[in-house]
Amino acid sequence: MSDPARNAPGLTLIGRKTSINVQKVRWLLLELGQDHAHEELGGAFGGLQTDEFAALNPNRLVPVLIDGDLVLWESNAILRYLARRYSPGGIEGANPAQIAQADMWMEWFQNRPLPQLTALFYQTVRLPLAERDAGLRDAAAARLNEAYALLDRHLDGRDFLVGDSLSLGDIVVGTSLFRYFTMEFERPALPALETYYDRLQTRAAYRKGAMVSFESLRAKES
Repeated sequence: MSDPARNAPGLTLIGRKTSINVQKVRWLLLELGQDHAHEELGGAFGGLQTDEFAALNPNRLVPVLIDGDLVLWESNAILRYLARRYSPGGIEGANPAQIAQADMWMEWFQNRPLPQLTALFYQTVRLPLAERDAGLRDAAAARLNEAYALLDRHLDGRDFLVGDSLSLGDIVVGTSLFRYFTMEFERPALPALETYYDRLQTRAAYRKGAMVSFESLRAKES
């Protein structure tokens, strides 16, 4: 490897900070207090099409985590590894039931909100105005709002998704809320979700890892 950061002992996170999948890994690393090198690749930084990067992740996607000789890709697998390696019995959950419930919310997010969040992000941020489709935007917003209304009901009376402390479920779901509450579209009143988002913002690791401006991703209008 030509990059000295990748040759250094310890943890290296690869991927641009504006990637939501990189953000959740970075938030967890900060939450766990794990020192790490961070190499921004992807998007405007490029670098994903090189043979060197393909040797790390043949999918040519970020994030990638390097921990000594171990190379991992797929963000949720990285989260589970970090929790088990650096916080056993902690943020992943104290028992099989807590671990399974956090996993449930991780899978729920990947299957329900994420596709709608991604579609809405393109229709409100990434695509030039001339290429946007109001019908696709409104359909994605409706489905996303429906999913987060379910989340709002679950959070009513709860501080976190599972138990009394932060879990991997919170890391995955919570990372998305910065975009959800700052993109320009119509949202219903979701008081429990808003309170939960406010609570996450009191965490320095969340502010640094997940609340990353996406203005650099906004389409440039001619």
